[in-house]
Amino acid sequence: MRLDRYLAERLGITRSDSRKLITKGQVMVNGVLCKKADTQLDENAAQVTAAGRSLGGYQKYVYLMLNKPEGVVSASRDRRDTTVTDLVREDFPRRQLFPAGRLDKTSTGFVLLTDDGGLAHDLLAPGRHVPKRYLVTLDTPLTERMRAGFAAGVTLADGTQLAPAGVEAVDPRDPCRVRVELRQGVYHQIKRMFGVYDAGVNALHREAIGPVELDPALAPGEWRELSGEEVSALKEATGKI
Repeated sequence: MRLDRYLAERLGITRSDSRKLITKGQVMVNGVLCKKADTQLDENAAQVTAAGRSLGGYQKYVYLMLNKPEGVVSASRDRRDTTVTDLVREDFPRRQLFPAGRLDKTSTGFVLLTDDGGLAHDLLAPGRHVPKRYLVTLDTPLTERMRAGFAAGVTLADGTQLAPAGVEAVDPRDPCRVRVELRQGVYHQIKRMFGVYDAGVNALHREAIGPVELDPALAPGEWRELSGEEVSALKEATGKI
């Protein structure tokens, strides 16, 4: 990507303003002053600093791990509520980021934000069977009937037949806290699955997508970029590597 375009996207300014930064000698690439707006940046190889602010390197795609707080909606835009992309917009003003998969407004946990449509599609495609893991608090104890029903594949109230899923108690002393693993995505799936057994969901928290677990250091609303190893692990989970 051209340097002036990268600055415009990263800083949320016009291409004209980014060129002014460059010509004024306020931009460095890999520690060297750069005054050429058409300088080509190689992905992950060029470290850019503008007006003393480190912008990192150019990336074709962005991959962010967000710990979604309760009350935030899993969408790119919403007229009424704060969205998951609103939480990162200041740092990525020109990136067209979106959540790769959704969590209910009242649910919390790992949301992957990216602009890599190919990876998002593969992670969500039913045929890829990429697991997602959730910590769930029920209003009634887990039963053997629920466990067997999940393993066989729950039939929802509307007749939809779901793929087999896993459910286990987190702690034998608290049978209302369970861990669920799904390999498909259906609207309000976990709540509807437990609803078949007249059990309500009081809290739902996504812990992991495929082999990548939510960073415990991230407080609700905080985020970080995925490491190269984590991105590779997600791609491998889809069978693309």
